Amino acid sequence: MNIEFSKGLDNPSFDETYDPRVNKKTLQNFLISEAIDSNAQQISVVSKKSIVDKMSVISEPVSLSWHDINVFTKVSLKHRKKTDPKPILRNVSGCVKSGQLMAIMGASGAGKTTLMNVLTQRNLSEIVVEGSVKLNGRMANANSITALSAYVQQNDLFIGALTVREHLIFQSRVRMDQYISDVTRKDRIQQVLQDLGLTESSNTMIGKPEDVRGISGGERKRLAFASELLTNPSIMFCDEPTSGLDSFMALSVVEVLRDLAASGRTIVCTIHQPSSEVFTIFSHLLLMAEGRVAYLGKLEKAIEYFSTLGLFCPNNYNPSDFYIKQLAVIPGNETQTKDKIESICDRFADSPYAKEAIPPQSCEQFIYSSKEELEIRRNVYKSSWFIQFWALLWRSHLSVMREPKVTRTQISQTVFVAVLLGFIYWRLELDQSGIININGALFLLTTNLSFQNAYAVVKTFCIELPIFQREHNNGMYRVSAYFLAKMLAEAPIYLLLPFLFVALFYYMVGLNSGLIQFLTCALISVLVANTACSFGYFISCLTSDVTIALALTPPVMVAFLIFGGYFLNNDSVPVYFVWFKYISWFYYGNEALVINQWHNIHHIDCQTNTNITQEVTNHTITTSCIPDGKSVIRTLHFSEDNLTRDITALLALILVFRSMAYIALFTRSTKR
Repeated sequence: MNIEFSKGLDNPSFDETYDPRVNKKTLQNFLISEAIDSNAQQISVVSKKSIVDKMSVISEPVSLSWHDINVFTKVSLKHRKKTDPKPILRNVSGCVKSGQLMAIMGASGAGKTTLMNVLTQRNLSEIVVEGSVKLNGRMANANSITALSAYVQQNDLFIGALTVREHLIFQSRVRMDQYISDVTRKDRIQQVLQDLGLTESSNTMIGKPEDVRGISGGERKRLAFASELLTNPSIMFCDEPTSGLDSFMALSVVEVLRDLAASGRTIVCTIHQPSSEVFTIFSHLLLMAEGRVAYLGKLEKAIEYFSTLGLFCPNNYNPSDFYIKQLAVIPGNETQTKDKIESICDRFADSPYAKEAIPPQSCEQFIYSSKEELEIRRNVYKSSWFIQFWALLWRSHLSVMREPKVTRTQISQTVFVAVLLGFIYWRLELDQSGIININGALFLLTTNLSFQNAYAVVKTFCIELPIFQREHNNGMYRVSAYFLAKMLAEAPIYLLLPFLFVALFYYMVGLNSGLIQFLTCALISVLVANTACSFGYFISCLTSDVTIALALTPPVMVAFLIFGGYFLNNDSVPVYFVWFKYISWFYYGNEALVINQWHNIHHIDCQTNTNITQEVTNHTITTSCIPDGKSVIRTLHFSEDNLTRDITALLALILVFRSMAYIALFTRSTKR
């Protein structure tokens, strides 16, 4: 019977997850550090045997089975009557047991990646999945698979500012059990570096392929593999593990996979065009064609099965190339080749090979005694929240400190704009014409700090979102730990730069010369800058694309700016937009700066040719000038009693925008 595939804990039958590794043998998990003796290029036969000997006792075996998997594209409500769901996988069943190294192969579009996504319960939001996936015969969910497995994905995503060793140190902190000693972690890291040939590049910055030079593409692939080997998982999923590697290193990587499987792990790989030497290392083979199973079983029996179909592999011919050739849809001859593929799949389903390889609904390979009964594991995280937070804060701090171009650019921009505006508004006179100029300078201060800081962070989460989603879905850390660490790592910049701007701008313009007024202005400016940052974080978490984030930010900020009390008098805001004024940090920041500037100015020089009529407190007063600072405040329909309220409102907006950013990021994290 088909069972609707469930995500997370929504389905009660998926409520409990278990981790066979959580038992008395867990402390043995990292004794492997003594088992490997390798150099940067080759793993010796002796060390490989040692790997198998040592690792065979450190994990409980786990078998993985999947039953009657059917996958369809989602059809929108608008097109449901016109378009039927397109099948991607059709009645796919299989099983891979502990100690087996299975290769999933097939031509482009055969369904390899979709099947891998179903097995790992990732990237399923755009498809409809039916069927069941089981671990040791028990229903699996996303948490249980995450707790038991490691997933080496094809795309290499790293924080480019870290070195290879620093990346592995971070991984060890958040992925290895928290009671593991630092010495054991260090030994494990060194062992993995040697095993994957990364010792010489261990202190090299990872870099960014499109920007900062770092390690090579092959080294990036090996680093992705090393990251997963740290945790010594029971199941490993590898998506194109040899992609980007030369033939020798590809062979070495697959040999390591073979030895890991021999030690009791269950390993599933998708692989594309392996060499004949690499291909023969796999113990089992799953051939996919047009979303169906064309063959499943032992590698050596595949030739035998195809021979029964009258398809013979030539001598001195790579068997993997032969299988792909037989199962590929040839352009210009689609109908004939598709009929051939359907025939191969149908004949396999009725063959003894299928009966031997395709599991029944129960695929329980191991029977545990009461003493070895699997324990329930509800929490997929290996480390506590505080360990995750400090590890993320350390990584984020390194990332910020190692972006000297960005830091220098931000400092240069702050100094340049502050000095430029300072000269434009140089030493304004405290007279009637100076009132407008000073108020303009104050509003320009608010505007510049807002746009500069919002744009500085609006790309932050967009850029790191793929890395965050991958790491979070791997059970490495909680959303709250990541979000808070990111905020705190960047906080010093957005505290110091606004203060630097005010320190240069304030006295050049000739604003209120009192020390208290200067410090208050600096405080308000820092709050305005951080409110804008919080808004930028929210936009960054809300969108997944940098272009969309940059396009969305200006019009929303301009809407806030209009209600700041400079372009539109505070008393002239339409009643249906009053609510918008009260969520605009431009309004609170501008009012606070105006109050701070004018509330203790008791005399303003007057020119007799000025004639100003203003309505103040329900009385019409005709005067030749605005006599003092309090009158300036009333002219703008601000209240000098609102200074504390404005500062409190800015603090509240910082909290609100960051809370909204966290909710947006948390929502994205639930999409696997």
